[in-house]
Amino acid sequence: MNKDLTAGKPQSVLWRFSIPMFVSVIFQQLYNIADSVIAGKFAGEDALAAVGASYPITMIFMAIAVGSNIGCSVLISQYFGAKWYKEMKTAVSTTLLASLTLSAVLTAVGLAGSRGLMIMINTPDNIFADGDLYLRIYIGGFVFLFLYNVATGIFTSLGDSKTPLYFLIGSSIGNIFLDMLFVAVFHWGVAGVAWATFLAQGIACVLALITLKKRLASIHTEEKAEVFSWNMLGKISRIAVPSILQQSFISIGNIFIQGLINSFGSSVIAGYSAAVKLNTFAITSLTTLGNGTSSFAAQNLGAGKQERVEQGFRASVKLALIITVPFFAAFFFGSHAMLSLFMNEGSTIAMETGTQFLRIVSPFYFVISLKLMADGVLRGAGAMKSFMIATFTDLFLRVILAFLLSVRFGTMGIWLSWPIGWTIAMALSLFFYKKGVWKTGSFTAREEQMEEGVMERESESAFLYPEE
Repeated sequence: MNKDLTAGKPQSVLWRFSIPMFVSVIFQQLYNIADSVIAGKFAGEDALAAVGASYPITMIFMAIAVGSNIGCSVLISQYFGAKWYKEMKTAVSTTLLASLTLSAVLTAVGLAGSRGLMIMINTPDNIFADGDLYLRIYIGGFVFLFLYNVATGIFTSLGDSKTPLYFLIGSSIGNIFLDMLFVAVFHWGVAGVAWATFLAQGIACVLALITLKKRLASIHTEEKAEVFSWNMLGKISRIAVPSILQQSFISIGNIFIQGLINSFGSSVIAGYSAAVKLNTFAITSLTTLGNGTSSFAAQNLGAGKQERVEQGFRASVKLALIITVPFFAAFFFGSHAMLSLFMNEGSTIAMETGTQFLRIVSPFYFVISLKLMADGVLRGAGAMKSFMIATFTDLFLRVILAFLLSVRFGTMGIWLSWPIGWTIAMALSLFFYKKGVWKTGSFTAREEQMEEGVMERESESAFLYPEE
């Protein structure tokens, strides 16, 4: 069901919209974690390390899908908030066609270069073959992953956070079932983990696209919308390309960090692999709340309701801090128990590595939650320059400090780079939010209304223009 986020009490509206998104990401991360849990428990420490070694490479592909999701969802939310449904439909179909083309190209490039990427990150010989196999199967299903992420972004742009939840519940249950079948019963090892994800994601993608087509057909327009528009692609790209670059550079930075971690051996890789999956669970959950804030901000800016954006930001921070508490408690005080899900008792070095990582980074979830909520407003307004400055600062600091601090403190020095980068980036994001750069961000729907004479010239002071 499509939902207008521009009416009703901001906190109630935002929380009702964001909580299903949060539950969705819980299921999504559960089946990501299940891959590592089942690999570690039923195929051994080397299998866990093999899945973990290729993880930052798979995140590059995921980053491009997420960046495209952000790019299309901001624009579609603005059109939906302004009730420009014909342009909204054109934006949707243009995004899907462009995404299909881009994902096919990236699949071909990824399959050709997977081995080289595994060599580049110093993957140890004892896990190289399994890591490369997992990566190839993952990349083979990238088209499904890409289109599914874009489709869920479109649903949330229309104010519908429940439909993606239903798909994720089904996909997660299916993935875990297939993991157990392929790994624990058929003993396919790392390949079984990869094929389970491939099949579950593929089915979810097809069902999501069918549902999206029906949903769009129910929104009636006086004129038929264009199926593809180069002009619309340019508008989408204005937000999507910076988002893709931002997400991709983070993943590239993680590859450098993974290469550094790989130099410490497969036991450290296994411990980090388990811990970073748990960390990703927390960060992705908070990022999803930030995405909900983006949709809320974009719709309300499209409707010219700036004051609701500020109220929504405060509501999102409150919700994020509430959700952060259990993650911190579980990972800081219960790190050993959480990591035991992934490994058997003999994995002493791996267990110590993962525990140290979680206890260093988890207290700073409260810090990163503030950054991600401020980023949500910046993205929703299309203020991409400010958003990217804060994010790239975090990335560069984490990569540089990881290499510098590891010389003196070993792996602990790598883990310390996370809280330092997060803290400085949080200060920047809050600075840009308080400065009000989002009030002068991209506001495409209203620009078009003004250009076509739909709105009165005396209202120009209410318009928002692209950030210079």
